[in-house]
Order: sequence, then structure tokens, then C-alpha cells
Amino acid sequence: MQLFTIGYEGATQAQVIDRLKAAGVEVLVDVRAIAASRRAGFSKTLLGESLKAQGVDYVHLRGLGTPKAGRDAARKGHVAEMRAIFADHMAEPQAQMDYARLKALAAERRVALLCFEADPAGCHRAVLAERLAHEDGARIVNL
Repeated sequence: MQLFTIGYEGATQAQVIDRLKAAGVEVLVDVRAIAASRRAGFSKTLLGESLKAQGVDYVHLRGLGTPKAGRDAARKGHVAEMRAIFADHMAEPQAQMDYARLKALAAERRVALLCFEADPAGCHRAVLAERLAHEDGARIVNL
């Protein structure tokens, strides 16, 4: 199984969708806590509609978003702190339910995780991808 990740920092919506389609992604899983963006085309409704028009499904799993403290740590470049905050967050019931849904989706379809950061190393989507790789043997492909 392959699991894709993508960040939209510095990219247009069209560029992101082109990368997803080139990789054969069937479902984009938005793992932002707040699926809104000041960047044109990346708010939940508009992104979902644009993806659907291109044959890619959209799912927002809010419970897999980073809490504010984790986002603040990531912005400051404190990746270890962000990871620790996110690890604690993953024990929350909503996060566990959304993670189970992500696992089921990834087992059946070609999934990409979406968040803002261009570099996955500084983003919680890498933590999710690593966990799926460890548990289910997924091969991570960062788009």
C-alpha cells in the first residue's frame, strides 16, 4: 500500500490537483484541524468541489488536525514539541475514531493526506503517515 502526503504551501490549487491526479490518488484526506485557508482554493467547500470535478474524493478528518499548541510549535520550528503535542492529541476519542476511518480508507483506496506545510518533516501529516507505515506497512510518498 502507498500512502501519499501533500502540502499546499507555495502551490496553487491546480498544481496540487495535478500532482494528486498524476499519482493516481482517489481520496484526498484533509487532516487540518480547521479546513479553511487564506490561500485561494484551499478552503474545505471549494477544495472539495474542485477535487470532485476532477474525479478525486474529499474527506475532512478534523479529529486528525493538530491542536493550536501543536500548530504554534510547528510554526516556530519546534518539531519535537509539535510531535509530542500531537501524540497526546491522538489519545482523544475523536482522533481515534478519525484515525480508524483513515486506516480503513487507506486500506481500500489510494489516499493522500493534505495539510499546509510544503515540507512534511515539519508537519503532523508525517506523524500520521509514519504510524500507518509502521502499523500497516504503507509506503510513504510525499508529493
